[in-house]
Amino acid sequence: MTDKQKGFFYAIMGPVLWGFSGSIAQYLFTEESIPTQWIVGIRLIFAGLMLVIWCYFADSKELFAILKKPRYVIQLLAFGLLGMLPAQYTYFMAIKYGNAPTATVLQFLGPLFIILYLSLRKLQWPRRIDIISIALALLGTFLLVTHGHIGQLMLSPAAIFWGVCAGLSQASYTLLPRELLKRFDARIVTGWSMLLGGIVFAPFADLTNVPTLTGTAWISIIFIVTGGTMFSYLFYLQSLNYLTPSTTGMLSAFEPLTATVLAVTLLNTKVSGAELIGALLILGITFLQALPPNLFRLKFRYKNHN
Repeated sequence: MTDKQKGFFYAIMGPVLWGFSGSIAQYLFTEESIPTQWIVGIRLIFAGLMLVIWCYFADSKELFAILKKPRYVIQLLAFGLLGMLPAQYTYFMAIKYGNAPTATVLQFLGPLFIILYLSLRKLQWPRRIDIISIALALLGTFLLVTHGHIGQLMLSPAAIFWGVCAGLSQASYTLLPRELLKRFDARIVTGWSMLLGGIVFAPFADLTNVPTLTGTAWISIIFIVTGGTMFSYLFYLQSLNYLTPSTTGMLSAFEPLTATVLAVTLLNTKVSGAELIGALLILGITFLQALPPNLFRLKFRYKNHN
C-alpha cells in the first residue's frame, strides 16, 4: 500500500467511525432512553483519559509540558470548556431531538461561522467564494429543515437550535486551539481538553447515577468512547501525515454519508430528496473552501481576456 493509499484509508476511516458513533448515539437515545448528559460526560472523561495515557507512554515530557505555563493552561481550559465540551454536547443534543444524519450535516455549518467571524474580525467583506459558501449554507439549511415547504418546519425547533449550535461549536472547536496545535502534539491537546472538559461537566452529567443498561447498550457506549472518539481521531491525525488538510477535509463528507446510510437502513430514519439536496449544498462548503483562493479570480480574468 502506497503512502497516498494509506492516507486515503485513514482519512476515510476516521469519518466513517464518527458516522457510526452518531447513529449509535441515536439508537441509545431512542431505544435505550439513556440521558444525553451522561453519555457526553462518559465519552469526554474516558476518551480523554485514554488519549492522555497513550501520550504518556509516547512522550511523557511533552504531555506535562503544556501544563507548566499559565498561558497554555488558560488556552487549554478555554478550548476544553468553550470548544471541545460544547462541540460534543450540542452534537448529541441535535441527535436526540432530531436524528444522526441532520445533526451531522448541520455540524458542517462550522465553516460558515468561521467565515463570518473572520470577516467581522478583519472588518472586510467575505471573498467571492465565501459569499457563494454562505448562500449554499443558507439554501441547504432551508431545505434541510423545511424539506422545501415554505413556512413549514419538518424538524423540531429544538433539533434546529442544537444543530446550528453544533455548527457554531465546530467553529469554536477549530479556532480556539490554533496556537496550542502549533506548539504541541494534537493528541495531547485533544486528550487534555477532553479530560478537563469532562471533569468540569461531570457534576451536570450525574455520572454516579448509572442508568440501567443492556448488553447492547454497554457495547454501544464502549464503541462511542473508543472507536467513535479515540481511534477515529487518531485515524484522522494519521491521515495528515500523507494527505493535505484540504483533502482530509473533503473526505470528512464520509461522516454524514455513513450516518445517513446507517440511520436509514438500521434505524428506519426517513430521508427526503429535499434533505439530500440540502445536505449536499451544506457539504459543498467544505469542497469550496478547499479550492485555491485565486481560482475564481483567475477564471474571471481569463474570461475577460478573451
